[in-house]
Amino acid sequence: MRLALAEARRAPATGDVPIGAVVVGPDGEVWGRGRNVREATCDPTGHAEVVALREAAAARGEWRLEGGTLVVTLEPCTMCAGAAVLSRVDRVVLGAWDERAGAVGSLWDVVRDRRLNHRPEVVGGVLAAECADLLREFFAEHR
Repeated sequence: MRLALAEARRAPATGDVPIGAVVVGPDGEVWGRGRNVREATCDPTGHAEVVALREAAAARGEWRLEGGTLVVTLEPCTMCAGAAVLSRVDRVVLGAWDERAGAVGSLWDVVRDRRLNHRPEVVGGVLAAECADLLREFFAEHR
């Protein structure tokens, strides 16, 4: 989570919301890193999770990221939860919960929907206060 937080801290330099993500393998090797880049790239899909999953898939040379763990500072939205399912990561580790738009247990629970063919394990609340504080400070300055 510390690596994801480091990515999140880089996002405000481009006006992006400080959310960071990493994909790590079973041995702890970092497969991919990402931070929000929607403002920087004018890309609505430029969420930290999507960026990290894309980098991990490119580095591994395959889209199936079995054995991997997606670590993200904020509970994924529906798009990112779907991307986690489609990438076949084994687990999603998140920092702060997002009761307004979270799709890994708060508002929706996309990743544990029994109708899907893959359901990653979810571990929530890792360094939650630090992750939430980073977002709170960002929005206090931008509102």
